[in-house]
Amino acid sequence: MVKNESIARIVMLLCFGTALLSLAVHWHISNSSPLMMPMAHEPKKPVSPAQNEPSIIDRFTSFLKQSQINATGDSARATSPLGLDTKLDSQESQQAFNEPRLVVDLSNRRVYVYQRGEVIASYPTGIGKKGWETPTGIFQVIHKQHDPVWRHPITGKVFSAGADSPLGDRWIGFLSGKEGEVGFHGTPDDTLVGNPVSHGCLRMRNPDVRMLYDQIKIGTVVEVRH
Repeated sequence: MVKNESIARIVMLLCFGTALLSLAVHWHISNSSPLMMPMAHEPKKPVSPAQNEPSIIDRFTSFLKQSQINATGDSARATSPLGLDTKLDSQESQQAFNEPRLVVDLSNRRVYVYQRGEVIASYPTGIGKKGWETPTGIFQVIHKQHDPVWRHPITGKVFSAGADSPLGDRWIGFLSGKEGEVGFHGTPDDTLVGNPVSHGCLRMRNPDVRMLYDQIKIGTVVEVRH
């Protein structure tokens, strides 16, 4: 009986010691490792861009502004759809941009009407024949006339206005020289339009030259290029 009680006491002491050792180990780990501690999560602060760094929208808006006409004070540098670079005040710049401009492409024998940087109309045209090539350059409309009278530059013969007039029923002159004016005009023969048959002028179908006549005014810029 005494032996059994001694064994029982030893077993109890071992269990008690094991329990104490377990509690000691748990306490040590709990105090030395933060990973075992419940963490207080602070709310995340929204990430804001740097105060001095422009946003993507701001940079894109700035890019668009730089692509437009840059005005400073009372002057601006305006680039026209024809590639003309002219110093204008801001009011003149806007007015020039709104006005129609004509571009004659001799290579494809068409005249283009530009307004606000876009082509709003185009028409086929005849051009000057060999020896009488249509002059190239930048000009302005200087003369407009209904039912023009024409004098042949070689023979001097005068052709009165009418259905058979070589100039048709509209004249738009943009260059004056010793041989007379050069400009746009109609024709009684539409088959000549698109061919190099004139004495330097730009020959158009009568309905087309009437529309062109109404689209431009004295002073309209005319660019003729190859």
